[in-house]
Amino acid sequence: MKVLITGHKGQLGQALLNLAPAGTDVTGVDLPEVDITSPESLRAACVDNTPELIINSAAYTAVDQAESEAELAFRINRDGTRILAEFARETEARLIHVSTDFVFDGRRSSPYLPEDDTQPLNVYGNSKREGERSVLEILPGNSVIIRTAWLYGKDGGNFVRSILRLLAERDELKIVADQVGTPTWTHSLAEAVWAFAQHPALAGIYHWTDAGAASWYDFAVAIQEEALAIGLLDRQIPVLPISTEQYPTPARRPSYSVLDKTASYRDLDIKPVHWRANLRNMLNGMKSQ
Repeated sequence: MKVLITGHKGQLGQALLNLAPAGTDVTGVDLPEVDITSPESLRAACVDNTPELIINSAAYTAVDQAESEAELAFRINRDGTRILAEFARETEARLIHVSTDFVFDGRRSSPYLPEDDTQPLNVYGNSKREGERSVLEILPGNSVIIRTAWLYGKDGGNFVRSILRLLAERDELKIVADQVGTPTWTHSLAEAVWAFAQHPALAGIYHWTDAGAASWYDFAVAIQEEALAIGLLDRQIPVLPISTEQYPTPARRPSYSVLDKTASYRDLDIKPVHWRANLRNMLNGMKSQ
């Protein structure tokens, strides 16, 4: 199978490349060489190797910065996704598109189902929702949208890497404790994406994160505990819970964005792994490097 991965330089793109199944002919594209907002750029990248599957891991993900760069966020997350979907339809390729829990407003207290109404609170969430709509409109029967959340890995900028740095630099951390979601290892999401790739009959919206739920505070506490246990850190500092109001940000965030993965577990026949177990797996990998 010939596969095109957009955004291959990002943390998810790198995980997808590393976990590509044997026998898969994978091409990764990213800026500045290939711009998903340009149909000509996409066609030029695929002139010698038309993909049977496109995995879109390219996105504008700077949630707070998007509030002041709305035009850019929509150009990448909405318009770029539409162009990819049109290109997939033109070349008869299947599309797997990665989206976000931030399409929800966080007002409920039970996990969101794929079919639940979306009500984004910020520019980033709105731009990603519009990208989803483009995929559903253009490729309703030949695409999968995978919503995920709180993604981290050994590559790129993410919460785990930032917290590890701050734990080493500071004498105390204050972390928001009233926003709840599910940390998700890029390795876990990449495995799920490749599983969807092996099930061509599946289509529509699915959810994938690691299992369980946590606040950002819970996540930070776990990072310190796990890193201390394996020697990635050599000292412990206080990690204190604070409210969203005590840590204002340009973008509003959902207070609860846990996703229901029942359909993914069933249709892919995959057993869930708790987020803390995967955090431990990721940190052990960092130590071994």
